[in-house]
Amino acid sequence: MTNPLLSHWDTPFALAPFDKISDEDFAPAFAEALETHKAEIAAIADNAAAPTFANTIEAMEAAGSGLDKVLSVFFSVAGADSTPAREALQREFSPKLAAHGAEISANKALFGRIKAVWDARETLELSEEQQRVLMLTHRGFVRGGAALEGADDIRMKEIKSRLAVLGTDFTQNLLADERDWYMTLTEDDLEGLPGFVVDAARAAGEEKDAGGPVVTLSRSLIVPFLQFSPRRDLREKAFAAWAARGANGGETDNREIAAEILSLRQERAALLGYGSFADYKLETEMAKAPGAVRDLLMAVWEPAKARAEADAAVLTEMMHADGVNGDLAPWDWRYYAEKRRKAEHDLDEAALKPYLQLDRMIEASFACATRLFGLAFKPLDVPLYHPDCRAWEVTRNGAHVAVFIGDYFARGGKRSGAWCSAMRGQAKFPEVQAPVVINVCNFAKGDPALLSYDDARTLFHEFGHALHQMLSNVTYESISGTSVARDFVELPSQLYEHWLEVPEVLAEYATHAETGAPMPEEMLNKVLGAANFDQGFATVEYVASALVDLAFHEGAAPGDPMARQAEVLADLGMPAAITMRHATPHFAHVFAGDGYSSGYYSYMWSEVMDADAFEAFEEAGGAFDADTAKALETHILSAGGSVEADELYKRFRGRLPDVEALLKGRGLAA
Repeated sequence: MTNPLLSHWDTPFALAPFDKISDEDFAPAFAEALETHKAEIAAIADNAAAPTFANTIEAMEAAGSGLDKVLSVFFSVAGADSTPAREALQREFSPKLAAHGAEISANKALFGRIKAVWDARETLELSEEQQRVLMLTHRGFVRGGAALEGADDIRMKEIKSRLAVLGTDFTQNLLADERDWYMTLTEDDLEGLPGFVVDAARAAGEEKDAGGPVVTLSRSLIVPFLQFSPRRDLREKAFAAWAARGANGGETDNREIAAEILSLRQERAALLGYGSFADYKLETEMAKAPGAVRDLLMAVWEPAKARAEADAAVLTEMMHADGVNGDLAPWDWRYYAEKRRKAEHDLDEAALKPYLQLDRMIEASFACATRLFGLAFKPLDVPLYHPDCRAWEVTRNGAHVAVFIGDYFARGGKRSGAWCSAMRGQAKFPEVQAPVVINVCNFAKGDPALLSYDDARTLFHEFGHALHQMLSNVTYESISGTSVARDFVELPSQLYEHWLEVPEVLAEYATHAETGAPMPEEMLNKVLGAANFDQGFATVEYVASALVDLAFHEGAAPGDPMARQAEVLADLGMPAAITMRHATPHFAHVFAGDGYSSGYYSYMWSEVMDADAFEAFEEAGGAFDADTAKALETHILSAGGSVEADELYKRFRGRLPDVEALLKGRGLAA
C-alpha cells in the first residue's frame, strides 16, 4: 500500500489527507523523504557544471519538498494532538533532523558552490529578491559552521544533534507536567466562581475522567481560577503547581536540561568566533547587539516596576481589609486585581465574558481582514487532524489565496500556549503554491465557547501571524510569510490586536451568548477604558523573563540557571508578589528550541513598532484607512523576508519608532 505521506495529494487545495494518515506512516515516510533530500543535496553539491544561481541556490530552494511535506503534517499533530507514540517519534526524528541539517551546513563542496555564486554576485544581474536569498543562504551556511574544519567541524555537528534532543526532552517534560497535574474540586470549592469557570472545570474533569470538576494547568482554566476563587488555600496550591512546571524532580525535571542547553549554546557561539551566544543570535536581528536589547528593556522596566509597586500597595490594603494579614503573594495578585478592576472600572469579567463568544470573535477577526485587505472566508468540509479543527478557504476577488485552519480548544495532548504555523508556505518557485496556515490556541470548551478579553486578544494576535503568512507574495519560500528577523515577526500579530479594541468592531461582534444583544455602550466604554488596567503587573512579569533570557546568553553560561535567574531578579528588585511569566524550567520559548533564545525581548521590540504602526492608521483618519492598509500589506505583510526588517518598516512608516509609543500605548508614559 502506498504511504499517503509520500503520494500525490489529490485533495481539495492539496491538503494533507488526514483521514488516510496513521501514526505508522510517519517513520517510513520520514526515512524515505530524508534519503531523498540527501540525494538532492548531493546532486547539487556534486554537479560538474560551474556554480550558478539557478543550479545551486534555486536548486536548493526546490530540494526537500517531500521532507517538508512529511514534517509539516507530523509536527502539526505532534504539537497540537500529542500521544505517547508521537512523542516517541519526535524523540527519534529530532536528532536525525539535526544531524541532517548539520551535514548540509558542513558540506564543503556545497558551501564551495554557494561561496562561488556569492563571490560572483556583482556580475550575475540578480533581482533584489534573488540577491536577498543568496545573501541569506551564504550567511546561514557561515553561521551554521560551514567554514569550520577538523575537530571544530565535528564538534559543531555533535552540539547541534545534542541540542535537538534536549529541546525535544524539554518540551515533552513540560507537556507531561501540564498534562498530568490536576486539582479536584468539591461542590463547595466551586463557591464564588462565575459560571464560565465552573463549566470549564467540569469539562476539564470530564476529559480527565476525574469524576467531578478539576483545575488543570491550562492557562485558559488556571488563570480565571486564580482571578475568581475566594479560597486562598486552593489558589496557593494551584499557583504552586503552575509555577513548578518542569521543576518537580524526577524524569520530567528541566533544570539540568536548561543548564546543558546554555552551555552548548555558548560553545557553539565560541566555535563560530562570537563572544557570547547573544552576540551570535542578535547579529541577524533588528536589535543587532545585546546592549540595544538591554537598553530597551530597562527603559520599560523602571516605569513598569514603579506602577506595579504602587498597584501592589493598593491590592495589599484590599487583602488586609478581607482579614488576610501578611504580604501580598503571587497567588493573591490576580484575585485582588480582578476585584479592583470591578470596583474601579465597574467591569466584571463574568458579566463581560458572555459577550465574547469564540465564534463571534472569529467572525470579527475575519471581518477586519475583509475590510482591510479584501479577503473572504468560506468554511471547508475537509478531513483534519482532530475533530476540534475547522478550516476555511481564503479568497480575494474570487481568487484562491490560502487555506486557514483553526484549532482553538485546550486538551490534554496539546502543548500550552498559542501559535501559528504554515503547513505549506507561499511561493512561486519552483511552482506556484498557496499557503496552508494553522492557528492553535488553548481556549476552554463551552456551549457556546466564551473567551476572556485576554483570550480574544490572543485570537487576534495569532490571526495577525496568519495574515503575514496568507498575504505573502514572494518568489522563494525560504523568505515567505513569517521568515523574517525574530524581533520583526511579532509586528503583524501584535499590530492586529489593535483591531479588537476598535469600538465599532466590538459594537458589532461582541454580542451576548444568550440574548444576542450587542455589548451595551456603557460596558464597551468600560472595556476600552480598562485596556491598560494592571499593565504594571503584565509588563513586569514579561520584562523580567526577557532580562533573564538575555542574562543567560550574553555572558558565560551559568552552571546553575536557577541561581542565575534568582540573581538577575534580585538585582532588578523584582516585586515579591509577581513572578516571571515563564520561569526557567518551563520557559519553552527559550529552551524548546533556538527560536526565542536571546530573543524573548522581541515581543516588546515589536510592540514599539506596532504602537507606532497603528498610529499611522489613526493619523490617516481611522483603523480601516484603505491607503494605510495597502501600504501595510505592500511593505510588510506581503514582503516576507525579502528586505531587511528595518528597511521594510521605514518603507511603511517613513521612519523607525522610539520607545515612547510603547510607553504611551501601555499607559506607562510619564
